[in-house]
Amino acid sequence: MITIKVGRNQDPTRAMQKLKNKLIQEELFVELKKRRYYAKPSKKKRLKREEAEKQRVKDFRKALRQAQQRNDGW
Repeated sequence: MITIKVGRNQDPTRAMQKLKNKLIQEELFVELKKRRYYAKPSKKKRLKREEAEKQRVKDFRKALRQAQQRNDGW
């Protein structure tokens, strides 16, 4: 359960922003978006495979950037 304590002199809009940030951090919005409609198991597999491919590309590019930064330092 996510709780946000609001102090006596604290701005309520600031508390709402903290709550929103915690929900994003916990990936609750992503989960709600996924569960909005029924997804067939085959579609779930396809989406999972596509997400994994995106993550592999992202990790590869990050590794390249880090290697270039190490080499540029010489």
